[in-house]
Order: sequence, then C-alpha cells, then structure tokens
Amino acid sequence: MSLFLNVILPIIAVFAAGFILQRIRIMDVKSVSTVTLYILSPALVFTSLYDANFDRGYMIIVIYMFVLFFLMVLLNKILAKLLNWQPSIESAAILSTGFMNSGNYGLPVVLFSVGNVAMPYAVFIMIVQSLMNNFFGIYYASRSTSGMKRAFKNVLKMPTTYAALLAFIFQYFSWGPLPESVHSTIAMVGDAAIPVMMIMLGMQLASITSINLNWQVITSSVVLKMVISPLIAFGFIYFVGVDPIIGAVIVIISAMPTAATTTMYAIEFDTEPDLVSSITFVATLVSIVSVTVLLNIM
Repeated sequence: MSLFLNVILPIIAVFAAGFILQRIRIMDVKSVSTVTLYILSPALVFTSLYDANFDRGYMIIVIYMFVLFFLMVLLNKILAKLLNWQPSIESAAILSTGFMNSGNYGLPVVLFSVGNVAMPYAVFIMIVQSLMNNFFGIYYASRSTSGMKRAFKNVLKMPTTYAALLAFIFQYFSWGPLPESVHSTIAMVGDAAIPVMMIMLGMQLASITSINLNWQVITSSVVLKMVISPLIAFGFIYFVGVDPIIGAVIVIISAMPTAATTTMYAIEFDTEPDLVSSITFVATLVSIVSVTVLLNIM
C-alpha cells in the first residue's frame, strides 16, 4: 500500500488534474505537446545524457527495446492468424502493444520508485522508444512505401534526436564542461518536462471522444502490454544479466501502458483509431493496479 500511496497515487493525481482541466475547459493539447516536444523534452534529453557515464548498459537497452518490439509484432501476427483479424485490426494491435508510454508515464514512475540515479537510463529508453515510435509507428499505421519514406522524415524532424546527438558529441569529443549558467538554465527547462508530460497525458486521455469496445482485441492487447511485456523483461534480464538499476528501469518501462502518440498515428492513417484509443484508455486504467503490483514484486 505504501508504494501505491508514495509512487502511483501522486502520479495519477497529476494525470487526473490534466484530465479534469481538459474536461472543464477544453484546451489545445497540440500546443502543449509542441512546447514539450520542441523545448522541454530536448532540454531533459540533453542534460540527462550529457551528465551520464555511458557504459554497456546503454547498448543492452537498445538491444532489449528491439527484441521487445519485434516479439510484440510476432505475437500479434500469431493472434491475427488464430483469431482471423483484418489487417487494420492487426496494425491497431501492433500500435497498441509495440509502443509503451515511456515518457509521460514511465519517467515519473522510475523517478519516484528508483530515484535520480536511474533517470539517464529511463531518458535513454524514452529516446529509443520515440525513434522507434516515429519510424515503426508510421510504418505499421500506413503499411505502404510512402509510409516508410515518411517514417524516415519524421525521425529526422524530432528535436530530441538532435539533442541526444549533441549530448553524445559533447561527451565523445570532451569539449570541456558547459558553463554553469548554460547547464543550469538547460537543466531548469528540462526539469519542467516530466510534470508537463504528466499533465499532457491526462489531457490526451480526456480528449478521447469515441471508443470501440472490441473486447477480444482490447483484452489480448492489454494482456500483452501489461503482463507479457514485463515477463519478457524479467526473462531478458535473467539470461543477459544487467546492472540491477538498469534491470529495474527495463522492467518498469516495459509495464507501461500504450503510448498516447499511437492514437495520433491511428487517426492520421485511419487505422482503427477508435479501437486504438480504447486500448490506450483501458491499458492506462489497468496500469494503476498492474504497476502497483509489479513495484511491490520488485
């Protein structure tokens, strides 16, 4: 109960604040998202990676993220064959299970449960997840050659991509420490990213206007996302062997519900947007219990 009160409840309260605000006074979520995407998140990414000491753990994270994603794709393709899903349903299920909410939800859970020492790894996972989401998310939403080209262009447009590259360059070439005034300013802006992302998730959930209660797909997707994914994480950690802090971050992020951005792609490419929205909403509600249980087990 203490973990729920100290970790999950404060996070849910912030989500609820954004949700209630959006319900009472409808706001332009896209504007908040743009500020986060182009200013707050790049600052958080840069300072987290600039201050980090890179080791083999970061390569392990990259390998794991690809392993998890392609296992989710494979499992959904098997389910699609067994349950005779239409291609659009299969794509919607892949969008809903292949991409977790590693930023809006995952970062605060890692921060509150593991601490600041784990944040560089959690931020790095968010970067890798964002790159994969912007590439594979568009590909599976569109399932076309034009979608592949657009996926590449979308990755190149991401400000966090360049923030990460800049941090790596400063680390690799050892250009000396940034002036304290510059570092503290960037860090101050980056510190605002997590609370704003939390509020934004609540606003995004409140903006869902239509649902598609296809319980067969919803149930299978939520089980894959909230149960199978963390089990895969535990298995990966057991066989590969990683630092306990990295292992904790991998498991926690794997247990996060569906990324809210997948709904945007589903709407844009008409890939069962109501179904994807429904899975996102249900998975987020289920996560209140599942993440609490997971943290207690860990």
